[in-house]
Amino acid sequence: MKEQRATLFPALAFDVGATRLGGRTQPTANAFHATLNASWEPDIWGALRNALTSAQASAQASAADLAAARLSAQTALATDYFALREADNEIALLTAAVAAYSRALKITQNQYDVGIAQRTDVLQAQTQLDTTQANLVAMTGQRARLEHAIALLVGKPPAEIDIAVGSWNMNIPPIPLTLPSALLQRRPDIAAAERQVAAANAQIGIQRAAYFPSVGLSAAVGPASVSLPRLFSASSLVWSLGLDAAQVVFDAGAIAAKVEAAGAGRDVAIANYRQTVLAAFQSVEDQLATIRSLAEQEGARRAASAAADRTEQLTLNQYLQGQVPYTTVVTAQVTALNARQTLSQLISSRQAAAIALIQALGGGWQAPEPVATAGFR
Repeated sequence: MKEQRATLFPALAFDVGATRLGGRTQPTANAFHATLNASWEPDIWGALRNALTSAQASAQASAADLAAARLSAQTALATDYFALREADNEIALLTAAVAAYSRALKITQNQYDVGIAQRTDVLQAQTQLDTTQANLVAMTGQRARLEHAIALLVGKPPAEIDIAVGSWNMNIPPIPLTLPSALLQRRPDIAAAERQVAAANAQIGIQRAAYFPSVGLSAAVGPASVSLPRLFSASSLVWSLGLDAAQVVFDAGAIAAKVEAAGAGRDVAIANYRQTVLAAFQSVEDQLATIRSLAEQEGARRAASAAADRTEQLTLNQYLQGQVPYTTVVTAQVTALNARQTLSQLISSRQAAAIALIQALGGGWQAPEPVATAGFR
């Protein structure tokens, strides 16, 4: 316990000299001193400065990684929310179809009861209704999973999230005709890659500094006295200053290997930076191509859905007049419902592509300060 307590206090060195006289040990002199030492290493060759630069660049890269994770989570949240609203729309379409198919089954059953329709017509109507009801249940389950995903993204248990059915805003954000490539400078992954290059470059300077001699300054101050009562008097105060230098003469190429390794690390960081920039350009171009393609499809999909709805109604009227078999009605109903769902999914895909483009550009159409350098100036 005493040894442990002793480490909590400053070290005081006491030297006692003694001689042997006539077989006896007698003290001949007492010398006491208590010193406080300090040392400094001037950053002559920039090793400390480069170390600070590397640490700051690494911190900025970490901040950019955090921004990238935040942007990814925001993108996922927006995508899941609009997908949930699209699921609400499909549930409404399937619910309306179930109601229409129920009426068609009732009409077919009544016609069969009076001998107008065949038994196969009733079975086909029943099959159509049951299949649509099953699809409705599946879509309801998909909506629940989207709701759970949103709960996870906002950091809450799924049981605590209950998103009410609401209207779906089908608008697509207008995208400028031209997008400056400077927008990519604020992408978090590009900012992180650029800061990693800066950190790796500073590491080369740190390793190169080992070639040069290290210069150290040391100072000591403390009292010294031959007697304990005068140990801490002003007249016994002693100062000392020192200068030392050390140079590595032979290290079997260790320093050169470290410099070469640091240079290789910088080359890797540069290659990663270039690849990140190229991937960013590809991502933007891919999303722009997807948005253009989906926009061109929407007009045709709307026209096809409207035509399918009209065909479904005309076919049902023809069946009621005995002009066509019920199989024709079933085919028209399936085609119309599929066309409505396809149009709904197309609009959802356009919204998802717009969100993905926002993410690919680093957060929108405006270009604020790059993420990695913000807050570190």
